[in-house]
Amino acid sequence: MDRRTPLYDLQKAMGAKFTSFGGWELPVSYTDIIKEHHHVRTKAGLFDVSHMGEILVTGKDAKDFINSLITNDITPVPDGKALYSPMCYENGTVVDDILIYKFSDIELLLIVNAGNIEKDEAWIRSRAFGDVRIENLSDRFVQLALQGPLAETVMKKLCGKDTELPKFFRFTEVELLGMKVLLSRTGYTGEDGFEIYLWLPNPCADPKKLWDGLLEAGKDEGICPSGLGARDTLRLEAALPLYGHELSDAITPMEVGLQRFVKLEKNSFIGKEALFTESRQLKRKLYGFEMLDRGIPRNGYEVLKDGKPLGYVTSGGIMPTLSQNGGLALLEDTGLSAGDLIQVIIRDRSCSAKIVPVPFYGKKYKK
Repeated sequence: MDRRTPLYDLQKAMGAKFTSFGGWELPVSYTDIIKEHHHVRTKAGLFDVSHMGEILVTGKDAKDFINSLITNDITPVPDGKALYSPMCYENGTVVDDILIYKFSDIELLLIVNAGNIEKDEAWIRSRAFGDVRIENLSDRFVQLALQGPLAETVMKKLCGKDTELPKFFRFTEVELLGMKVLLSRTGYTGEDGFEIYLWLPNPCADPKKLWDGLLEAGKDEGICPSGLGARDTLRLEAALPLYGHELSDAITPMEVGLQRFVKLEKNSFIGKEALFTESRQLKRKLYGFEMLDRGIPRNGYEVLKDGKPLGYVTSGGIMPTLSQNGGLALLEDTGLSAGDLIQVIIRDRSCSAKIVPVPFYGKKYKK
């Protein structure tokens, strides 16, 4: 049976339609996916993302241990800043892509994908060395995401106009509606926004009060509750990778354009040798494409060029902001250019598409 977040009953009463995702029963929409998508792009949307996992690593060797697990480099990152990174196997394929909150060299919080929590914890524990303590705290957090160009306006109403909100990929502890939360300027939509972590063991923690309070504070800004459907169309337009689609234990970060998050100059990390070798000659590459013929591409659909099989769609669908259908495809040709024609097999029909630059939608992060 799928798990539910503490907000399930409240969301059901709001008319949410639910879907199964990563072992959880989560809202796919409250009204209409397209409507919620446009709200986030133009105003603000509130998402319940409490299904995400949290793993705390502490101890004298915590920083060095985390650095050995990830392809990015945590060493120069100051306290109070977050870092995105793939975490790879020895062959360079991906265990997961994670966010690391660095409180200090001896305290780091890893945010992992919902469907990977148990696998990630086992992997991390199996690689532990030195003075480190690993705690899976995934059941002890509620996580909400307030996203959109008016997210800052809404947040300042709750925190006070004079409160200095964190900059992009920074985090801090603030008080919201009488509750202490971790406030991070991060997200998964391509828009400015915040992710809010509520620590449930705290006696003042009230997930429903936090959810209702954010919606009430943003009422004049047109904030709306938003589901996984809009979250997926938003992240697709911004060409943000989704584990199990653009990243997996069969795909490397190099193949999908994440080279900037792979620091090969770092002394040592798991997968370094394989990724260094691959960096010299890629065999596959992730491309963006736009449909020319009618049809909605989906994950796993075959892609051809001039009738020859070339790869497959990793993510696809409608892109509401652009009034276009398209997606991302992993193809065994690293020399394609914008405008090159490909064919996507949709329900046994060959549909014409063209290669286009990514991201499809220019990210609106507030630096």
